[in-house]
Amino acid sequence: MTDAARILGIDPGSRITGYGIVMSDGRSSKHIASGCIRAGSGEFNQRLKIIFDGVQEVVETHRPEVIAIEQVFVSRSVSSALKLGQARGAALAAALAYALPVFEYAPTQVKRTITGQGHADKVQVQHMVKLLIGLHQELNADQADALAVALCHAHHAATASRLATASVTGNTPATARRGKRQYSK
Repeated sequence: MTDAARILGIDPGSRITGYGIVMSDGRSSKHIASGCIRAGSGEFNQRLKIIFDGVQEVVETHRPEVIAIEQVFVSRSVSSALKLGQARGAALAAALAYALPVFEYAPTQVKRTITGQGHADKVQVQHMVKLLIGLHQELNADQADALAVALCHAHHAATASRLATASVTGNTPATARRGKRQYSK
């Protein structure tokens, strides 16, 4: 894999924060590690500390080059969304302490990138993640979601890179469709 990047995907949660690390060049991806930071159900401030420390440990152990994190999705209650936002903030603060670039993706964008459908269920995401990285072991939903965020970033970063190269060379998708190529002299 040339130009491959080590990407840490984070699926934040106030009780369980999933993480997944892949090495990817945007076309092929390899599973490096994945797991969960279990904050439990104790005092909320202590759970935030566990998330912060856990993300720092993952970054120190696996040395990612970039971090991708899922944005907050409000589905249940305002209180749940606020707690999720704080958990996400703890994870982001830990990651940003290492001055790594951070990219954010909406849950529907992650699902659409991985499964082709923005409202895919967890089983579909787990299945596609395993296929995309050639993993045969079982993944829990939090691990699969975090790996999906990392894979989503790999795909979007590779697409952005190809578009940037095409615009510099004049080989944009529009000129390619018309069968015309522009070459610089």
